[in-house]
Amino acid sequence: MLLRRLTASAATGSVGSVALPSAQSGSAVLGSSSSTEGSSSASEPIEVYHDKEYRNRRWHFQSYNFTVSLVWSPFLTKSEVFENENGQSTSEIQLHLDILDPIWTSQYETFDYVVIAGGQWFLKVAVYWENDRVIGCHYCQDKKLRELGFEHLYRRTLQQIFRFIASSNHKPAVLFRTWAPDHFEDAEWFNGGTCRLILAYKKGEYSGKDMDRIMRPIELEEFRNAMAALGGSRNSANLKLLDTYSISSMRPDGHVGPYRYPFLKGDKDAKSVQNDCLHWCVPGPIDAWNDLVMKMVLG
Repeated sequence: MLLRRLTASAATGSVGSVALPSAQSGSAVLGSSSSTEGSSSASEPIEVYHDKEYRNRRWHFQSYNFTVSLVWSPFLTKSEVFENENGQSTSEIQLHLDILDPIWTSQYETFDYVVIAGGQWFLKVAVYWENDRVIGCHYCQDKKLRELGFEHLYRRTLQQIFRFIASSNHKPAVLFRTWAPDHFEDAEWFNGGTCRLILAYKKGEYSGKDMDRIMRPIELEEFRNAMAALGGSRNSANLKLLDTYSISSMRPDGHVGPYRYPFLKGDKDAKSVQNDCLHWCVPGPIDAWNDLVMKMVLG
C-alpha cells in the first residue's frame, strides 16, 4: 500500500550525519508494508550499492521500482575530514561554507523525496573557508585565526541549503529534519559519557541540553526565513519541517550505548568501552521518525 502510493519509479534520499539508522528503519517499514500485502520476497529491499566505508548506500525495491538512498554528508557543505571511524582526528576539518557538498547536490535531481538534516558534527573543531580563503576557525587553540562559533557554521549552512532548494529546477518533496539530541550522562562521548536509562522520560521530566537550546532555535529561525522568502510559491509546498526533536528527546533509552562495537571476549564491563548515546538502535524510537515521514508524504 505504502509503496504503491509512493508511486513506481520513485527514489528517496536520506542526507546527513545521523541518516543511516533512519534509512534502515525506512527500508524496514516499506519492506514490512510489502509483506503484509502478500507480496513475494522480491518486494524486499536489495542493497545495490555501498561505498568502502558503508557510509553511502542504496537499496532497491525491484517490484515497485523504488529506491532508497543513504547519502553521508556530515556537514552538508564541502569538507575535508581527517579522522577515522572512532572519531580520532589527525588534523582540523576544513569546511567551505560557500560550497555545498557535491556528494548530495549531484544526486538531488534523481530524488523524488528527500529527508535532509544537520547534526552534531557541526560542533567539531574546524577551519572555515569562504571564497577560497580562510575566514576563521572553531576552537583552533593553536592557530591565530578568528574564532567563529559553530552557530555561525550551522546558520550559514542552512541558508545555503534552503537557497539551493529554492533555486533548483527540480522540485522533489523535501523534509528538513530537526536537530537530533544526544543523551550522554555525566560527561560527553570523548570523556566517558554513558546512557544507562532504560525507560522513556515522562512529560516534563527532561528539558534538553544547553546545546539543544542553541542549535534548535537557529534551525527553526532559518526554516521560517526560508518559508517566508518562498511565500506562496510552489517551492513552499514542497519544503516541510520534519520536527522530530521533542519525541527524540524523550527517549534516552533508545541509543546504542556500549553496544556500538562487540565487547572483547570475556569483557562485560560497559565502562571499559566508549558509549554511543547519539546514534539510535534499529528497531527503536527512530522508527517514529519514519512514521512521521509517511504521514507527511502521503498526507
